[in-house]
Amino acid sequence: MFSFLVIVILSYLLGSIPSSVWVGKLFKGVDIREHGSGNAGATNTFRILGWKAGVVVALIDLAKGFTAAYYISQIGYYTGDVPVAIGRWETEVFMQLIAGAAAVGGHMYPLYARFKGGKGVITAAGMLYGIEPISISLAITVFLIILFTSKYVSLASVLATFSYPLFLLFLKYGAGLPIDGSLIVISAVVAASIIIKHHANIKRLLDGTENRIRSFKPAKGKLNREQAQEE
Repeated sequence: MFSFLVIVILSYLLGSIPSSVWVGKLFKGVDIREHGSGNAGATNTFRILGWKAGVVVALIDLAKGFTAAYYISQIGYYTGDVPVAIGRWETEVFMQLIAGAAAVGGHMYPLYARFKGGKGVITAAGMLYGIEPISISLAITVFLIILFTSKYVSLASVLATFSYPLFLLFLKYGAGLPIDGSLIVISAVVAASIIIKHHANIKRLLDGTENRIRSFKPAKGKLNREQAQEE
């Protein structure tokens, strides 16, 4: 039980690293939360600071989820403080999911940035790559197809997030792959939380007022929040 708490706390603290805020201040002298959509995420970074800063932020956010799920989740095995199984679920997958979900929660509500963070899509992708890469690769394919056809980052994020648990169900019951039940259940909960975090974007999509991605070049001058609503 002690190792479980350590895993959750460390993963949350790792996820809380506000990469977009720190990268903006360190390399550009800009607080990303004061520009564009005001969201501390990779997409707002791409729009305001350009593709180089955006790629750095995206890689850090991806690494946060991956590190939590792939490495921090293993602490219990080193201490011997881990159950053999949790009901019908595999303990290793369950602990990876808990660690990854804590990192996603940290990204959304970061301790180091007054609990105002991003929307968790990239960090969740990193978590899932550390657990089961096939399904998340399919979901990312959905993201890219929707992004390049619609130019809506928010729509691509929501549909890719929604599709992920469906791909897991297909791989388990359609393709017969050994997908653990905990992965399906907890990933569905994480997906729901990410979609809820996009509620304002969904409303704008329905109203026809959501902005599209036009360029990955740095924005010129200061953008107000209506000009650059983030994914």
